Amino acid sequence: MTKINLSELSIKKAHELMHSGDISARQLLEFYLDNIKKHDKDIHAYLELFGDAFENAEEVDKAIKSGKEVPLLAGIPMAIKDNLLIKGKKCSSGSKILENHIATYDATVIDKLKKEGVVFVGRTNMDEFAMGSSTENSAYGPTRNPHDHERVPGGSSGGSAAAVAQQECLAAIGSDTGGSVRQPAAFCGVVGFKPTYGAVSRHGLMAMSSSLDQIGPFTKTVEDAEIIFNVIKGEDPMDSTTANIRPSSDSKIKTIGVPKEFFNLEGETEGVDKEVAKAVLNSIEIFKNLGFKIKPISIPSLKYAIETYYIIMPAEVSSNLARYDGIRYGLSEDGENLLDVYMKSKGEGFGPETKRRLMLGAYVLSSGFYDAYYIMAKRAVGLMKKSLKETFKDVDVLLSPTTPTPAFRFGEKTANPVEMYLADIFTSAANLTGIPGISIPCLPHRQAGLPAAEARLDEASARREGKKLPIGLQLMAPWFEENKLFELGKLFENNL
Repeated sequence: MTKINLSELSIKKAHELMHSGDISARQLLEFYLDNIKKHDKDIHAYLELFGDAFENAEEVDKAIKSGKEVPLLAGIPMAIKDNLLIKGKKCSSGSKILENHIATYDATVIDKLKKEGVVFVGRTNMDEFAMGSSTENSAYGPTRNPHDHERVPGGSSGGSAAAVAQQECLAAIGSDTGGSVRQPAAFCGVVGFKPTYGAVSRHGLMAMSSSLDQIGPFTKTVEDAEIIFNVIKGEDPMDSTTANIRPSSDSKIKTIGVPKEFFNLEGETEGVDKEVAKAVLNSIEIFKNLGFKIKPISIPSLKYAIETYYIIMPAEVSSNLARYDGIRYGLSEDGENLLDVYMKSKGEGFGPETKRRLMLGAYVLSSGFYDAYYIMAKRAVGLMKKSLKETFKDVDVLLSPTTPTPAFRFGEKTANPVEMYLADIFTSAANLTGIPGISIPCLPHRQAGLPAAEARLDEASARREGKKLPIGLQLMAPWFEENKLFELGKLFENNL
């Protein structure tokens, strides 16, 4: 059996190894399951491993042995966030209220991946109903950052990001509502990609905020993210918000815009960690050396993105989570009357952060405040979209840090929800406006996937072992211009 360095394994390399007979799909799965056995007790990326994974891997092996040309993703071990439905599997969305919920159908994304022969390893941990930036809000305990177990992996897709970083799967799927793929990708030192809103079907994704949610992959390379995106994208009759990808014929990238509202090229940016700023400036130098023009720009409306996000998102949460009433499905507590059943079921089933956002959303939508908050927030989104349309006439891609700081310690921000919410300050604008975004590790010495004892990294302030935590660089493109992000991202990786 061929010996494999999992940290250097890509989808194409794995496909070639399986097709040449150097390894089997079963053996590849065993490599990852061995890593899970060694490390997941420390990081808790998975909530459940699927018992039929070996059976599915063996089906791929049979197809290869019979001489069939299998798809690129066939046999690839992949983890799935706990809010995506897989028929016959538990799907709890990280909540006690759905602890024993069994999915009755496949999400569209899952159906597409199944047809490609993907081997689903298991479901990964997440903040309850995707509400959080640290995976501390899971009803089943937190996930830990593989690079430093005292720190968070980000959220809400922290389990998926940690699983890829710790080499417990080759790729993973998450969902991104305000940065929930890109932010944990930055914290864990992997690639996280959020497509254009409508590029990927949300059918079978447990809704948090329907106008903002989008499904995207975690991978080790930009090319792998592109491969997965090309499989899961496309119009879906089960999701009326989807559309076929229609990128412009001119994909040439000449100018990269840096919004001063996110990052100041001429001095310190308030709230941005010095190590993050240094990594982003180094990345900008790489692009300059590659011949790209770096243009400082201003998009004033983006200053209000985080405030706007935390009005629209809770409002939609309040609407979407009304279905968990203790009657139709999920946890049901006995009560003296119908209202008592509702109160007890939701009181026992939902965690503190979910309750907080439900109350915020109910307040925003209440009589007398709907116009003052929700309608005004929707108008702000319209202004942001209009501003971006004008901006993309002058620049091809936008650049910023993914997060203002590296991964923070457990408990550091839980006492102050506003501090936690600011972790999404650079990512939420892409969700509000629907544009695609990608987070790429921008430290050349990142060591994602090494055993915890070898891969403990820390930020400059701690200086432990003289290493640094991963830092993410965010690139954003016009609507349905994902190809620009992949082109620029691959070029950046090759020159890092």
